Amino acid sequence: MNLLANFEHFYDECKRNKWLRYFAVFCRVALALGFIPSGIVKVMGERFTGLPPNHPLGHYFDALHLTGFYYTFIGVSQLTVALLLLIPRTALLGAILYLPIIFNICVLTYATRFEGTRIATLMLLANLYLLFWDYARLKYVLPLGSASDVGKTPNQRMTAKFPWIFFGGAVAAVVLVILINAFVYDIRPGSSQLECTNGCPNNARPEACQRFCNCIYNDGNPLNKCLEEYGKRKE
Repeated sequence: MNLLANFEHFYDECKRNKWLRYFAVFCRVALALGFIPSGIVKVMGERFTGLPPNHPLGHYFDALHLTGFYYTFIGVSQLTVALLLLIPRTALLGAILYLPIIFNICVLTYATRFEGTRIATLMLLANLYLLFWDYARLKYVLPLGSASDVGKTPNQRMTAKFPWIFFGGAVAAVVLVILINAFVYDIRPGSSQLECTNGCPNNARPEACQRFCNCIYNDGNPLNKCLEEYGKRKE
């Protein structure tokens, strides 16, 4: 058997496991709930976040809020994707449309060193799981299916065996995301000046950390400039 055949056999085994099916439903609902509140806020034209304007991500959301109907369009898109995820027949379309949105959010949170990097990463992983879950339909969109596959029905006999390895790996992935995000940056602006300065006592350069927080929240300088000054003070 070639690599693709082995993968499809593995996929067939996963699709027959009721616990993995429950997990797919959980991911669909969780991802939809993640977009509904933010989508409603945007449709109503309200400011999306309580981050101060001087925060790096606050700058971005303030500018986004001022884009007028584009801001509303993003909210409508999020609500539409959430609705598609909640309907079983349109769940795959929802997962496909969800991917570029959550990937963009994930990159944005890492670029601004936002504390939400953890949840954004987990949402991205959950989205990828949903795409894997619907691989049988998705492969005809990708150059993976063939005409000879049409009409083939995989073994649908369900199994109740609990997938300890999978869920153990899922827990390990969550822990790994948390640990990586705890150490990937030596300093973050936090969600407020108080949160930023509260991390300074544990920083290797407490005074440089305090100046970094002041540079962000009081001086309103760009993140890169404050990081550059922080780096110089560390040296």
